[in-house]
Amino acid sequence: MSKSYDAVIIGGGHNGLVCAFYLARAGYRVRILERRDVVGGAAVTEQFHPGFRNSTASYTVSLLNPKVIRDMKLATHGYRVIERPISNFLPQPDGGYLKLGGGLERTQAEFRKFSAKDATTLPAYYEALEVVADVLRELVLKSPPNVGDGLGMVVEAVKQGRRVAGLGLEQQRDVLDLFTKSARGFLDSWFESDAVKAAFGFDAVVGNYASPDTPGSAYVLLHHVFGEVNGRKGAWGHAVGGMGAITQIMARVVQAMGVEISLEAPVERVLVDGARAVGVRLESGEEVMGGVVIANVGPKLLYQRMMVESDLPADFVRRIGAFKAGSGTFRMNVALSALPDFTCLPGAGEHHRSGIILAPTLDYMDRAFLDAKRDGWSRQPIVEMLIPSTIDDSLAPEGCHVASLFCQQFAPELPDGRSWDDEREAAADHIIATVEEHAPGFARSVIARQIHSPLDLERKFGLVGGDIMHGNLTLDQMWAARPVLGHGAYRGPVKGLYMCGAGTHPGGGVTGAPGHNAAREVLRDGAIWRRWR
Repeated sequence: MSKSYDAVIIGGGHNGLVCAFYLARAGYRVRILERRDVVGGAAVTEQFHPGFRNSTASYTVSLLNPKVIRDMKLATHGYRVIERPISNFLPQPDGGYLKLGGGLERTQAEFRKFSAKDATTLPAYYEALEVVADVLRELVLKSPPNVGDGLGMVVEAVKQGRRVAGLGLEQQRDVLDLFTKSARGFLDSWFESDAVKAAFGFDAVVGNYASPDTPGSAYVLLHHVFGEVNGRKGAWGHAVGGMGAITQIMARVVQAMGVEISLEAPVERVLVDGARAVGVRLESGEEVMGGVVIANVGPKLLYQRMMVESDLPADFVRRIGAFKAGSGTFRMNVALSALPDFTCLPGAGEHHRSGIILAPTLDYMDRAFLDAKRDGWSRQPIVEMLIPSTIDDSLAPEGCHVASLFCQQFAPELPDGRSWDDEREAAADHIIATVEEHAPGFARSVIARQIHSPLDLERKFGLVGGDIMHGNLTLDQMWAARPVLGHGAYRGPVKGLYMCGAGTHPGGGVTGAPGHNAAREVLRDGAIWRRWR
Protein backbone atom coordinates (compact mmCIF):
# COMPACT_ATOMS: atom_id res chain seq x y z
CA MET A 1 0.00 0.00 0.00
CA SER A 2 1.19 3.50 -0.75
CA LYS A 3 0.28 6.85 0.75
CA SER A 4 0.51 10.05 -1.27
CA TYR A 5 1.89 13.42 -0.25
CA ASP A 6 2.37 16.75 -1.96
CA ALA A 7 6.12 16.40 -1.46
CA VAL A 8 8.41 13.54 -0.49
CA ILE A 9 11.89 14.54 0.72
CA ILE A 10 14.74 12.03 0.59
CA GLY A 11 17.05 12.66 3.56
CA GLY A 12 16.44 14.37 6.89
CA GLY A 13 19.50 16.60 6.94
CA HIS A 14 19.20 20.28 7.75
CA ASN A 15 18.45 21.29 4.15
CA GLY A 16 15.65 18.75 3.93
CA LEU A 17 14.18 20.10 7.16
CA VAL A 18 14.43 23.68 5.91
CA CYS A 19 12.80 22.75 2.60
CA ALA A 20 10.00 20.95 4.46
CA PHE A 21 9.41 24.03 6.60
CA TYR A 22 8.80 26.36 3.66
CA LEU A 23 6.62 23.82 1.86
CA ALA A 24 4.54 23.09 4.96
CA ARG A 25 4.13 26.82 5.56
CA ALA A 26 2.61 27.02 2.08
CA GLY A 27 0.16 24.24 2.95
CA TYR A 28 1.95 21.24 1.42
CA ARG A 29 1.63 17.79 2.95
CA VAL A 30 5.27 16.70 3.37
CA ARG A 31 6.98 13.50 4.41
CA ILE A 32 10.71 13.25 5.08
CA LEU A 33 12.38 9.85 4.68
CA GLU A 34 15.60 9.47 6.68
CA ARG A 35 17.84 6.41 6.37
CA ARG A 36 19.34 6.63 9.88
CA ASP A 37 17.69 6.35 13.29
CA VAL A 38 18.22 10.06 13.96
CA VAL A 39 17.23 13.13 12.00
CA GLY A 40 19.84 15.75 11.05
CA GLY A 41 22.05 14.21 8.38
CA ALA A 42 25.66 15.19 9.08
CA ALA A 43 24.54 17.83 11.63
CA VAL A 44 23.91 15.53 14.60
CA THR A 45 25.05 15.23 18.21
CA GLU A 46 25.71 11.69 19.40
CA GLN A 47 27.09 9.95 22.47
CA PHE A 48 30.20 8.10 21.31
CA HIS A 49 31.37 6.98 24.78
CA PRO A 50 29.41 6.81 28.04
CA GLY A 51 29.00 10.40 29.27
CA PHE A 52 30.68 11.95 26.22
CA ARG A 53 28.68 13.59 23.41
CA ASN A 54 29.81 15.63 20.45
CA SER A 55 28.85 16.91 17.03
CA THR A 56 29.59 13.79 15.04
CA ALA A 57 30.41 15.20 11.60
CA SER A 58 29.58 18.88 11.02
CA TYR A 59 31.04 20.64 14.04
CA THR A 60 30.89 24.45 13.94
CA VAL A 61 28.46 27.25 13.03
CA SER A 62 28.73 30.30 10.81
CA LEU A 63 27.01 29.75 7.49
CA LEU A 64 23.44 29.07 8.70
CA ASN A 65 21.48 31.76 6.91
CA PRO A 66 19.95 34.49 9.11
CA LYS A 67 16.69 34.43 7.14
CA VAL A 68 16.29 30.72 7.81
CA ILE A 69 17.00 31.30 11.50
CA ARG A 70 14.36 34.06 11.63
CA ASP A 71 11.71 32.32 9.55
CA MET A 72 11.91 29.09 11.53
CA LYS A 73 12.11 31.05 14.81
CA LEU A 74 14.99 28.85 15.89
CA ALA A 75 16.09 31.16 18.71
CA THR A 76 12.59 31.03 20.21
CA HIS A 77 12.94 27.24 20.37
CA GLY A 78 16.35 27.25 22.06
CA TYR A 79 18.89 27.83 19.27
CA ARG A 80 21.96 29.42 20.83
CA VAL A 81 25.46 29.94 19.43
CA ILE A 82 28.51 31.02 21.47
CA GLU A 83 31.06 32.89 19.40
CA ARG A 84 34.72 31.91 19.60
CA PRO A 85 36.82 34.45 21.55
CA ILE A 86 39.40 34.23 18.78
CA SER A 87 38.98 32.49 15.44
CA ASN A 88 42.06 30.30 15.25
CA PHE A 89 45.28 29.40 17.02
CA LEU A 90 48.23 28.15 14.95
CA PRO A 91 51.31 26.67 16.68
CA GLN A 92 54.48 27.38 14.69
CA PRO A 93 57.56 25.23 14.01
CA ASP A 94 59.88 27.66 15.84
CA GLY A 95 57.96 27.23 19.10
CA GLY A 96 55.86 30.35 18.64
CA TYR A 97 52.22 30.69 17.72
CA LEU A 98 49.78 32.97 15.91
CA LYS A 99 46.31 33.90 17.12
CA LEU A 100 43.81 35.06 14.52
CA GLY A 101 40.72 37.07 15.45
CA GLY A 102 39.46 38.91 18.47
CA GLY A 103 39.23 42.19 16.60
CA LEU A 104 41.28 44.00 13.96
CA GLU A 105 43.76 45.74 16.27
CA ARG A 106 44.43 42.58 18.22
CA THR A 107 45.02 40.56 15.06
CA GLN A 108 47.33 43.27 13.72
CA ALA A 109 49.34 43.06 16.94
CA GLU A 110 49.69 39.30 16.42
CA PHE A 111 50.76 39.80 12.81
CA ARG A 112 53.48 42.26 13.85
CA LYS A 113 55.25 39.34 15.53
CA PHE A 114 55.75 37.97 12.02
CA SER A 115 55.59 40.96 9.67
CA ALA A 116 54.96 44.67 10.20
CA LYS A 117 53.99 44.92 6.53
CA ASP A 118 51.35 42.21 6.88
CA ALA A 119 49.87 43.96 9.92
CA THR A 120 49.56 47.16 7.91
CA THR A 121 48.05 45.31 4.93
CA LEU A 122 45.43 43.47 6.97
CA PRO A 123 42.64 46.13 6.95
CA ALA A 124 42.75 46.40 3.15
CA TYR A 125 42.67 42.61 2.83
CA TYR A 126 39.65 42.35 5.11
CA GLU A 127 37.89 45.10 3.17
CA ALA A 128 38.57 43.43 -0.19
CA LEU A 129 37.33 40.07 1.05
CA GLU A 130 34.25 41.60 2.66
CA VAL A 131 33.21 43.35 -0.57
CA VAL A 132 33.25 40.05 -2.45
CA ALA A 133 31.65 38.18 0.47
CA ASP A 134 28.77 40.67 0.44
CA VAL A 135 28.17 39.85 -3.23
CA LEU A 136 28.02 36.15 -2.34
CA ARG A 137 25.65 36.82 0.56
CA GLU A 138 23.25 38.48 -1.88
CA LEU A 139 23.41 35.47 -4.22
CA VAL A 140 23.09 32.76 -1.58
CA LEU A 141 19.29 32.87 -1.45
CA LYS A 142 18.84 33.39 -5.19
CA SER A 143 18.33 30.53 -7.62
CA PRO A 144 21.00 30.54 -10.31
CA PRO A 145 19.83 31.37 -13.84
CA ASN A 146 19.01 28.08 -15.50
CA VAL A 147 20.66 27.62 -18.88
CA GLY A 148 18.04 26.51 -21.36
CA ASP A 149 15.22 28.62 -19.93
CA GLY A 150 15.40 31.13 -22.78
CA LEU A 151 14.75 34.81 -22.14
CA GLY A 152 13.99 34.21 -18.46
CA MET A 153 17.49 32.84 -17.97
CA VAL A 154 19.02 35.87 -19.68
CA VAL A 155 17.02 38.29 -17.53
CA GLU A 156 17.94 36.48 -14.32
CA ALA A 157 21.62 36.31 -15.30
CA VAL A 158 21.65 40.05 -15.94
CA LYS A 159 19.94 40.75 -12.60
CA GLN A 160 22.39 38.63 -10.63
CA GLY A 161 25.40 39.87 -12.60
CA ARG A 162 24.47 43.50 -12.03
CA ARG A 163 25.89 43.44 -8.51
CA VAL A 164 29.32 42.34 -9.76
CA ALA A 165 29.16 44.73 -12.71
CA GLY A 166 28.49 47.55 -10.25
CA LEU A 167 31.75 46.96 -8.40
CA GLY A 168 34.77 49.14 -9.04
CA LEU A 169 37.57 47.86 -11.24
CA GLU A 170 39.76 46.87 -8.28
CA GLN A 171 36.91 44.91 -6.69
CA GLN A 172 36.17 43.15 -9.98
CA ARG A 173 39.81 42.13 -10.15
CA ASP A 174 39.47 40.69 -6.63
CA VAL A 175 36.43 38.69 -7.75
CA LEU A 176 38.37 37.29 -10.69
CA ASP A 177 41.34 36.41 -8.47
CA LEU A 178 39.19 34.63 -5.88
CA PHE A 179 37.35 32.52 -8.44
CA THR A 180 40.35 31.54 -10.54
CA LYS A 181 43.58 31.73 -8.55
CA SER A 182 45.12 29.28 -6.14
CA ALA A 183 44.96 30.18 -2.47
CA ARG A 184 48.73 30.64 -2.46
CA GLY A 185 48.66 32.86 -5.54
CA PHE A 186 45.96 35.02 -4.00
CA LEU A 187 47.58 35.27 -0.55
CA ASP A 188 51.06 35.86 -1.97
CA SER A 189 49.72 39.04 -3.55
CA TRP A 190 48.77 40.34 -0.10
CA PHE A 191 51.13 38.96 2.55
CA GLU A 192 54.76 37.95 3.06
CA SER A 193 54.72 35.91 6.30
CA ASP A 194 54.30 32.14 5.97
CA ALA A 195 52.40 32.00 9.26
CA VAL A 196 49.96 34.72 8.20
CA LYS A 197 49.34 33.05 4.85
CA ALA A 198 48.72 29.74 6.61
CA ALA A 199 46.21 31.36 8.96
CA PHE A 200 44.05 32.39 6.00
CA GLY A 201 45.02 29.58 3.64
CA PHE A 202 43.68 26.86 5.94
CA ASP A 203 40.13 27.77 4.92
CA ALA A 204 41.04 26.96 1.31
CA VAL A 205 41.64 23.27 2.09
CA VAL A 206 38.74 22.63 4.49
CA GLY A 207 36.68 19.94 2.80
CA ASN A 208 38.77 20.40 -0.32
CA TYR A 209 40.92 17.52 -1.55
CA ALA A 210 43.41 19.87 -3.14
CA SER A 211 46.61 21.79 -2.54
CA PRO A 212 46.65 25.50 -1.71
CA ASP A 213 48.49 25.66 -5.05
CA THR A 214 45.48 24.26 -6.94
CA PRO A 215 43.87 26.86 -9.24
CA GLY A 216 40.47 27.86 -7.89
CA SER A 217 41.28 26.98 -4.27
CA ALA A 218 41.09 30.68 -3.37
CA TYR A 219 37.30 30.46 -3.77
CA VAL A 220 37.03 27.80 -1.06
CA LEU A 221 38.79 30.28 1.24
CA LEU A 222 36.06 32.80 0.42
CA HIS A 223 33.26 30.22 0.85
CA HIS A 224 34.16 29.92 4.53
CA VAL A 225 34.01 33.66 5.31
CA PHE A 226 30.58 34.74 4.02
CA GLY A 227 28.72 33.53 7.11
CA GLU A 228 27.99 35.22 10.42
CA VAL A 229 27.27 34.47 14.06
CA ASN A 230 24.82 36.52 16.12
CA GLY A 231 24.94 39.26 13.50
CA ARG A 232 28.74 39.47 13.31
CA LYS A 233 29.96 38.81 9.76
CA GLY A 234 32.69 36.25 9.22
CA ALA A 235 32.49 34.90 12.79
CA TRP A 236 32.30 31.24 13.82
CA GLY A 237 30.78 29.71 16.93
CA HIS A 238 29.60 26.66 18.83
CA ALA A 239 25.95 25.59 18.89
CA VAL A 240 25.07 24.81 22.50
CA GLY A 241 24.18 21.13 22.59
CA GLY A 242 26.20 20.51 19.44
CA MET A 243 25.12 20.65 15.81
CA GLY A 244 22.38 18.13 16.55
CA ALA A 245 20.66 20.72 18.71
CA ILE A 246 20.03 22.77 15.57
CA THR A 247 18.49 19.95 13.56
CA GLN A 248 16.46 18.65 16.51
CA ILE A 249 14.92 22.10 16.88
CA MET A 250 14.22 22.19 13.14
CA ALA A 251 12.58 18.77 13.35
CA ARG A 252 10.30 19.85 16.19
CA VAL A 253 9.32 22.99 14.28
CA VAL A 254 8.32 21.14 11.11
CA GLN A 255 6.59 18.31 12.97
CA ALA A 256 4.46 20.90 14.74
CA MET A 257 3.43 22.08 11.25
CA GLY A 258 2.31 18.59 10.27
CA VAL A 259 5.42 17.31 8.49
CA GLU A 260 5.89 13.55 8.87
CA ILE A 261 9.44 12.35 9.56
CA SER A 262 10.14 8.65 9.05
CA LEU A 263 13.37 7.31 10.53
CA GLU A 264 15.11 4.11 9.44
CA ALA A 265 13.40 4.54 6.09
CA PRO A 266 16.15 4.21 3.47
CA VAL A 267 15.12 5.02 -0.08
CA GLU A 268 16.06 2.39 -2.66
CA ARG A 269 14.66 3.92 -5.85
CA VAL A 270 13.06 7.08 -7.21
CA LEU A 271 9.95 5.97 -9.08
CA VAL A 272 9.50 7.44 -12.55
CA ASP A 273 6.32 7.06 -14.59
CA GLY A 274 5.81 8.73 -17.95
CA ALA A 275 9.05 10.72 -17.65
CA ARG A 276 7.94 12.15 -14.30
CA ALA A 277 9.08 11.38 -10.73
CA VAL A 278 6.00 10.16 -8.87
CA GLY A 279 7.41 8.84 -5.61
CA VAL A 280 10.00 6.54 -4.08
CA ARG A 281 10.34 2.91 -3.09
CA LEU A 282 11.98 2.16 0.27
CA GLU A 283 14.33 -0.74 0.86
CA SER A 284 11.48 -2.30 2.84
CA GLY A 285 9.39 -2.37 -0.33
CA GLU A 286 7.01 0.38 0.80
CA GLU A 287 6.16 2.90 -1.88
CA VAL A 288 5.62 6.54 -0.92
CA MET A 289 4.01 8.64 -3.63
CA GLY A 290 4.36 12.38 -3.97
CA GLY A 291 3.40 15.25 -6.24
CA VAL A 292 7.11 16.07 -6.23
CA VAL A 293 10.22 14.23 -5.05
CA ILE A 294 12.96 16.37 -3.49
CA ALA A 295 16.39 14.86 -2.92
CA ASN A 296 18.43 16.07 0.03
CA VAL A 297 21.31 13.77 -0.92
CA GLY A 298 24.33 14.38 -3.10
CA PRO A 299 24.07 14.20 -6.91
CA LYS A 300 26.27 11.09 -7.09
CA LEU A 301 24.11 9.21 -4.60
CA LEU A 302 20.84 10.32 -6.18
CA TYR A 303 21.56 9.74 -9.85
CA GLN A 304 23.97 6.81 -9.71
CA ARG A 305 22.41 4.74 -6.93
CA MET A 306 18.77 5.76 -6.51
CA MET A 307 17.70 6.04 -10.15
CA VAL A 308 17.50 3.77 -13.15
CA GLU A 309 19.93 5.01 -15.79
CA SER A 310 17.34 4.65 -18.55
CA ASP A 311 15.11 7.20 -16.77
CA LEU A 312 17.77 9.88 -17.27
CA PRO A 313 19.07 11.64 -20.41
CA ALA A 314 22.25 9.97 -21.69
CA ASP A 315 24.28 13.18 -21.68
CA PHE A 316 23.22 13.92 -18.12
CA VAL A 317 24.30 10.43 -17.02
CA ARG A 318 27.73 10.99 -18.57
CA ARG A 319 28.15 14.36 -16.87
CA ILE A 320 27.10 13.09 -13.45
CA GLY A 321 29.68 10.35 -13.93
CA ALA A 322 32.27 13.10 -14.36
CA PHE A 323 30.95 15.16 -11.41
CA LYS A 324 33.84 15.36 -8.92
CA ALA A 325 33.20 14.34 -5.32
CA GLY A 326 35.64 13.51 -2.53
CA SER A 327 36.82 16.05 0.05
CA GLY A 328 39.82 14.23 1.53
CA THR A 329 38.32 14.45 5.02
CA PHE A 330 38.99 12.18 8.00
CA ARG A 331 36.79 13.03 11.00
CA MET A 332 37.39 11.99 14.60
CA ASN A 333 35.86 12.71 18.00
CA VAL A 334 37.86 12.02 21.14
CA ALA A 335 36.97 11.82 24.82
CA LEU A 336 39.70 13.42 26.95
CA SER A 337 40.64 13.19 30.59
CA ALA A 338 42.32 16.62 30.40
CA LEU A 339 42.80 19.59 28.11
CA PRO A 340 45.74 19.36 25.69
CA ASP A 341 48.72 21.34 26.95
CA PHE A 342 50.54 22.99 24.07
CA THR A 343 54.30 23.40 24.25
CA CYS A 344 54.13 26.80 22.54
CA LEU A 345 51.45 28.12 24.95
CA PRO A 346 51.19 26.05 28.15
CA GLY A 347 48.17 26.10 30.43
CA ALA A 348 44.48 26.66 29.83
CA GLY A 349 43.44 29.71 27.84
CA GLU A 350 41.30 31.21 25.13
CA HIS A 351 43.16 29.19 22.52
CA HIS A 352 41.32 26.12 23.80
CA ARG A 353 38.04 27.81 22.80
CA SER A 354 39.20 28.56 19.27
CA GLY A 355 39.95 26.51 16.18
CA ILE A 356 43.37 24.93 16.85
CA ILE A 357 45.07 24.58 13.46
CA LEU A 358 47.99 22.18 13.09
CA ALA A 359 49.16 23.28 9.66
CA PRO A 360 51.76 26.03 10.10
CA THR A 361 52.51 26.88 6.46
CA LEU A 362 51.09 26.56 2.96
CA ASP A 363 54.03 24.30 2.10
CA TYR A 364 52.93 21.97 4.91
CA MET A 365 49.40 21.90 3.43
CA ASP A 366 50.76 21.25 -0.06
CA ARG A 367 52.89 18.32 1.16
CA ALA A 368 49.87 16.87 2.96
CA PHE A 369 47.93 16.78 -0.31
CA LEU A 370 50.82 15.38 -2.35
CA ASP A 371 51.35 12.66 0.27
CA ALA A 372 47.69 11.69 0.09
CA LYS A 373 47.71 11.55 -3.70
CA ARG A 374 50.77 9.31 -3.68
CA ASP A 375 50.32 7.21 -0.55
CA GLY A 376 46.64 7.52 0.39
CA TRP A 377 47.09 9.70 3.46
CA SER A 378 49.53 12.35 4.55
CA ARG A 379 52.54 11.80 6.75
CA GLN A 380 51.90 15.22 8.31
CA PRO A 381 48.13 15.67 8.12
CA ILE A 382 46.28 18.96 8.44
CA VAL A 383 44.36 18.90 11.73
CA GLU A 384 41.83 21.33 13.12
CA MET A 385 40.85 20.67 16.73
CA LEU A 386 37.87 22.20 18.51
CA ILE A 387 37.12 21.53 22.16
CA PRO A 388 33.46 22.52 22.58
CA SER A 389 33.27 21.21 26.16
CA THR A 390 35.29 24.26 27.26
CA ILE A 391 32.13 26.32 26.77
CA ASP A 392 29.40 23.66 26.84
CA ASP A 393 29.54 21.44 29.92
CA SER A 394 26.63 19.31 28.68
CA LEU A 395 29.02 17.39 26.42
CA ALA A 396 31.38 15.72 28.92
CA PRO A 397 31.62 14.72 32.59
CA GLU A 398 33.07 17.26 35.00
CA GLY A 399 36.83 17.60 34.59
CA CYS A 400 36.81 15.88 31.21
CA HIS A 401 36.44 17.15 27.66
CA VAL A 402 35.48 16.23 24.12
CA ALA A 403 37.39 17.33 21.05
CA SER A 404 36.52 17.36 17.37
CA LEU A 405 39.42 16.51 15.07
CA PHE A 406 38.75 17.59 11.50
CA CYS A 407 41.58 16.26 9.37
CA GLN A 408 42.80 16.65 5.78
CA GLN A 409 44.27 15.12 3.46
CA PHE A 410 43.05 11.52 3.25
CA ALA A 411 42.28 10.06 -0.18
CA PRO A 412 38.62 9.28 -0.82
CA GLU A 413 39.82 5.97 -2.29
CA LEU A 414 43.13 4.45 -1.27
CA PRO A 415 45.55 3.48 -4.06
CA ASP A 416 46.57 -0.06 -5.03
CA GLY A 417 43.28 -1.62 -3.99
CA ARG A 418 43.78 -0.86 -0.29
CA SER A 419 40.71 -0.36 1.91
CA TRP A 420 39.97 2.19 4.62
CA ASP A 421 38.53 -0.68 6.65
CA ASP A 422 42.09 -1.95 7.03
CA GLU A 423 43.82 1.41 7.58
CA ARG A 424 41.39 3.60 9.54
CA GLU A 425 42.89 2.70 12.94
CA ALA A 426 46.46 3.34 11.77
CA ALA A 427 45.41 6.68 10.29
CA ALA A 428 43.68 7.61 13.55
CA ASP A 429 46.84 6.70 15.50
CA HIS A 430 48.81 8.94 13.16
CA ILE A 431 46.44 11.85 13.74
CA ILE A 432 46.72 11.44 17.52
CA ALA A 433 50.50 11.35 17.18
CA THR A 434 50.38 14.58 15.15
CA VAL A 435 48.57 16.35 17.98
CA GLU A 436 50.97 14.76 20.49
CA GLU A 437 53.91 16.50 18.78
CA HIS A 438 52.41 19.87 19.69
CA ALA A 439 50.81 18.88 23.01
CA PRO A 440 52.84 16.17 24.81
CA GLY A 441 50.58 13.94 26.89
CA PHE A 442 47.62 14.27 24.53
CA ALA A 443 47.68 10.60 23.51
CA ARG A 444 47.70 9.56 27.16
CA SER A 445 44.62 11.72 27.83
CA VAL A 446 42.48 10.01 25.16
CA ILE A 447 39.84 7.91 26.89
CA ALA A 448 37.94 6.90 23.76
CA ARG A 449 37.72 7.86 20.12
CA GLN A 450 35.20 7.76 17.30
CA ILE A 451 36.65 7.37 13.81
CA HIS A 452 35.15 8.39 10.49
CA SER A 453 37.36 7.64 7.51
CA PRO A 454 36.16 8.83 4.08
CA LEU A 455 34.55 5.41 3.65
CA ASP A 456 32.87 5.65 7.07
CA LEU A 457 31.48 9.08 6.15
CA GLU A 458 30.01 7.58 3.00
CA ARG A 459 28.46 4.58 4.71
CA LYS A 460 27.10 6.45 7.72
CA PHE A 461 25.98 9.76 6.20
CA GLY A 462 25.66 8.96 2.50
CA LEU A 463 28.54 11.31 1.63
CA VAL A 464 29.90 9.72 -1.54
CA GLY A 465 33.71 9.72 -1.40
CA GLY A 466 33.38 11.12 2.13
CA ASP A 467 32.66 14.50 0.52
CA ILE A 468 31.28 16.87 3.14
CA MET A 469 30.33 19.32 0.35
CA HIS A 470 28.39 16.74 -1.76
CA GLY A 471 30.79 17.64 -4.58
CA ASN A 472 33.92 19.71 -5.18
CA LEU A 473 33.59 23.49 -5.06
CA THR A 474 35.38 24.13 -8.34
CA LEU A 475 34.49 26.73 -10.94
CA ASP A 476 32.91 24.09 -13.21
CA GLN A 477 30.71 22.87 -10.34
CA MET A 478 29.39 26.13 -8.91
CA TRP A 479 26.39 28.42 -9.28
CA ALA A 480 24.39 27.59 -12.45
CA ALA A 481 26.64 24.56 -13.11
CA ARG A 482 26.02 22.89 -9.74
CA PRO A 483 25.59 20.00 -10.25
CA VAL A 484 25.21 20.21 -14.06
CA LEU A 485 24.65 23.19 -16.35
CA GLY A 486 20.97 23.31 -17.22
CA HIS A 487 19.97 21.89 -13.83
CA GLY A 488 21.46 24.51 -11.51
CA ALA A 489 18.09 25.86 -10.33
CA TYR A 490 17.25 22.84 -8.14
CA ARG A 491 15.24 21.00 -10.83
CA GLY A 492 16.38 17.56 -11.88
CA PRO A 493 16.36 16.20 -15.44
CA VAL A 494 13.06 14.42 -14.77
CA LYS A 495 9.82 16.36 -14.27
CA GLY A 496 8.75 16.48 -10.64
CA LEU A 497 12.28 15.80 -9.33
CA TYR A 498 14.11 18.48 -7.36
CA MET A 499 17.39 18.74 -5.45
CA CYS A 500 17.84 20.60 -2.14
CA GLY A 501 21.22 19.37 -0.85
CA ALA A 502 24.75 20.78 -0.77
CA GLY A 503 25.32 19.47 -4.30
CA THR A 504 23.35 22.51 -5.45
CA HIS A 505 24.02 26.26 -5.14
CA PRO A 506 25.59 27.63 -2.94
CA GLY A 507 27.32 24.40 -1.92
CA GLY A 508 28.42 22.86 1.35
CA GLY A 509 28.24 23.92 4.96
CA VAL A 510 25.26 24.15 7.29
CA THR A 511 23.56 27.02 5.44
CA GLY A 512 19.94 26.00 4.88
CA ALA A 513 20.14 27.93 1.60
CA PRO A 514 19.66 25.00 -0.81
CA GLY A 515 16.60 23.88 1.16
CA HIS A 516 15.18 27.41 1.18
CA ASN A 517 15.79 27.94 -2.53
CA ALA A 518 14.55 24.53 -3.66
CA ALA A 519 11.28 25.03 -1.78
CA ARG A 520 10.79 28.36 -3.55
CA GLU A 521 11.24 26.70 -6.97
CA VAL A 522 8.82 23.88 -6.06
CA LEU A 523 6.21 26.42 -4.96
CA ARG A 524 6.80 28.54 -8.06
CA ASP A 525 6.33 25.54 -10.37
CA GLY A 526 3.25 24.51 -8.42
CA ALA A 527 1.72 27.95 -8.82
CA ILE A 528 2.41 27.92 -12.56
CA TRP A 529 0.81 24.47 -12.88
CA ARG A 530 -2.28 25.57 -10.99
CA ARG A 531 -2.66 28.64 -13.19
CA TRP A 532 -2.23 26.51 -16.34
CA ARG A 533 -4.88 24.06 -15.19
